[in-house]
Amino acid sequence: MTSEKVSCLIIGSGPAGYTAAIYASRAGLNPVLYQGAQPGGQLTITTEVDNYPGYPDGITGPEMMMNFEKQAKRFGTDIRYGMATEVDFTCYPLKVIIDNKHEITADAVIVSTGASAKWLGIEGEDRLNGRGVSACAVCDGFFFRGQDVVVVGAGDTAAEEASYLAKLARKVYLLVRRDEMRASKIMQKRVEMLPNIEILWNTETVKLNGDEGLESVLVKNTKTGEEQLLNATGFFVAIGHKPNTEIFKGYLNMDETGYIQTVKGSACTNIKGVFACGDAQDNVYRQAITAAGTGCMAALDAERFLMEREVEILAEEAAA
Repeated sequence: MTSEKVSCLIIGSGPAGYTAAIYASRAGLNPVLYQGAQPGGQLTITTEVDNYPGYPDGITGPEMMMNFEKQAKRFGTDIRYGMATEVDFTCYPLKVIIDNKHEITADAVIVSTGASAKWLGIEGEDRLNGRGVSACAVCDGFFFRGQDVVVVGAGDTAAEEASYLAKLARKVYLLVRRDEMRASKIMQKRVEMLPNIEILWNTETVKLNGDEGLESVLVKNTKTGEEQLLNATGFFVAIGHKPNTEIFKGYLNMDETGYIQTVKGSACTNIKGVFACGDAQDNVYRQAITAAGTGCMAALDAERFLMEREVEILAEEAAA
């Protein structure tokens, strides 16, 4: 196994990782960034991005991430392909294994591994992803104004997505697999009060139809077996997200679903020298702009940590 020592290691790309890299580079931390399994994160599977400031005409997700990457490189970030497969945060400097074959020891580690949307795994879902199929109503709902859309899910997230879309779409079908929702009572009440939301109970999705874009959704009643074709141009999967934080379990404090917990008002984790940003620690907003903001925080916190550590080392040397 090869080995290497770096000052600041950033695990993961996307808005959080690249923003952290930009700030860390400008601060002279010489960051090394590993892009992970999906360079650029979830935005690389998003078509139009219209809600990020600074792009009056909008921009595609992949193009935006290419711009982020170029900017990070311009300031000197060492951007590499590769994925963190193991960590050891019990000692200092911190240890991270890349692709099971390269060991990096780092004075500061910024975790920006993001989260992945949970999908149904049905026919047409992958093919139409970004062409009518989405996992974020706030991100993509604007493109379905005045159209009929479908939301799948039974929790608070699904209720929130349906409520949000109801302000934009002509009609919203909310598909619930059982005869009850898991969402809180107040969220259920909100959904039930909106006239253009129709809840289809005991209903699951069979497949998605369309060539260039979504045209219809085939659903089935789980009790009667009866199938129904819903004409819709938007299909929103709202069954949750899974943070990509598995390798940090046992080291970093997390909530019950795996989101890394940070000290309030900072990107600091329970391990000194380790900072978390983006969707790996955000189970509420999950937006590109909030991810970028926490990426900035993580880099500033890392810079402050490294400066304080340098002062401590100089003081120890002077005392000796």
